[in-house]
Amino acid sequence: MSRPTGVTILAILAAIGGVLGLLGGLAIIGVGGIAGGVVGGAAGAAIGGLAVIGGLIVLVLAVLELALAYGFWNLRPWAWQLGVILAAVQIVIAILGVLRIVFYQDLSGAIISIAISGVILYYLNQVEIRRAFNAPEKGFPGFPDGLPGLK
Repeated sequence: MSRPTGVTILAILAAIGGVLGLLGGLAIIGVGGIAGGVVGGAAGAAIGGLAVIGGLIVLVLAVLELALAYGFWNLRPWAWQLGVILAAVQIVIAILGVLRIVFYQDLSGAIISIAISGVILYYLNQVEIRRAFNAPEKGFPGFPDGLPGLK
């Protein structure tokens, strides 16, 4: 089956996001190290440590984005699952940001993020897109009747 145009677009966007994430993660680690050195002492060590942890999280997410881009481009079945999971996680993070449980830039950014992730979830769950990835026509692989606790 040929790759649907929407999947091609998602693959390209995921690749761009992955490359930018790699650069951003490295920048966070570098700037955090510099800031920690400038501040010095225990506070500097804390700043540097938090920056390294944050930068590593961004790097891991960037690698997942690059893997997603590869999987979307090649219509790998695992990419459909990863795309659904990442979109759902992004919605949860944005909602937690709106509730101020986690840091998020602003309300409008969170709403836009929720809308985009929702559109991606909707798109990935279209029958023809599921078929392109050899995903089941409904449910989630391993959970054909839905995820436990969400019935």
